[in-house]
This record gives sequence, C-alpha cells and structure tokens, in this order.
Amino acid sequence: MSQNMYGYIRVSSKDQNEDRQRIAMREFGVQDCRVFMDKQSGKDFERPGYQTLMRRIKPADTLVIKSIDRLGRNYEEIMEQWRIITKEKQAAIVVLDMPLLDTRQGRDLAGTLIANIVLQLLSYVAQTEREFIRQRQAEGIAAAKARGVKFGRKPTERPGEFTNLRHEWRNGQISARKAAGQLGVTHRTFLKWAAEDSQL
Repeated sequence: MSQNMYGYIRVSSKDQNEDRQRIAMREFGVQDCRVFMDKQSGKDFERPGYQTLMRRIKPADTLVIKSIDRLGRNYEEIMEQWRIITKEKQAAIVVLDMPLLDTRQGRDLAGTLIANIVLQLLSYVAQTEREFIRQRQAEGIAAAKARGVKFGRKPTERPGEFTNLRHEWRNGQISARKAAGQLGVTHRTFLKWAAEDSQL
C-alpha cells in the first residue's frame, strides 16, 4: 500500500505569492514534485490542481495543507472535503497551522475523534461568527436608515425635457409611448418616472 505525502497550496488570485505555503511544505518534508497548487478563489472546486490531487491520493497517503481554509470557501465545504479525503479516500490530513488537526497519529480512534471534534468546533465558531456579522450588518443598516441614509441605486437622472413631456402627457397631448420615444427610454421607464414624481 502506497504511503505518499502530498501538499496542496491555494492562493486567491494570480497576483498573490504562494512562497509562504510552499516553504512550509518543504520544511514539513513534502517534495516539490508532490505539491499541487491553484491560483484562484475557493468559490468552487472546479480547480485543476485540486482535482488532479484528488485523483492521485490513495489510501494511507497524507495530504498536507498550511491552513484549513485552503480546502474551501466555508466550513460546510471544508467538512465535506475532509469527509471525502479521510473516509472515501482513506487518506490522512495534516493542517500545519493547527497541530490538533492531524489524522496520522496512529490512525487510532482517539486521534481521529480529537481531529473531528476540533473540526466541528471550528465549523460552529465560523458559522456563529458569520451570523454575528450578518446581525451587525442588519443593525447597522437599520441605524443608518433611521438617520435618513438612503440605500440602493441612485435614481436615474431625468432628461431636461422630461418635465414638459410629462405635462403634455398628463394633459392628453401626447402618449406615454411617444413621450418615452422622444426621451430615448422605455415606455415602462417613462411611466415609472411619472409615478415617482407624482409622489413627491
């Protein structure tokens, strides 16, 4: 049974430097030829380096990553990839930034259990933090609205001749469609502007 050690590096953009992750891999003993890398965001798993790595990993192999977020954009995805690697692939994972996340330790029940508990705890903390952030954003928006701050897109500037055409339309001198045509906007936009102005 093979016992190869692989590394995976991801940086969010082509401008970011991967040297820090690569140096950490070398110091841990991962050979350069067994390090796979992607230079794109973690928004999905259509990543060539990661897909190649997943095809290469066999039971008893070890995957080394610098930090847990290299596996995905959120903890639901991270836990799914963790499950695939440790359960389906039957490989081990080592997270360099968090020594407790190391499933190599004798493959015993205690080591695996500790790693799973730590991973789930991280997931819970991350989920709770996201909910706090959303709550703070909602509270901030509510407070800003109370102060009279306007949100959303700024209304489109009306052409100068809009007022006259709207007056003619209201007096039945011109159709809304014709007025819209003269303004270079859609029929719906003209009616929307007219309705908005009537509410002012």
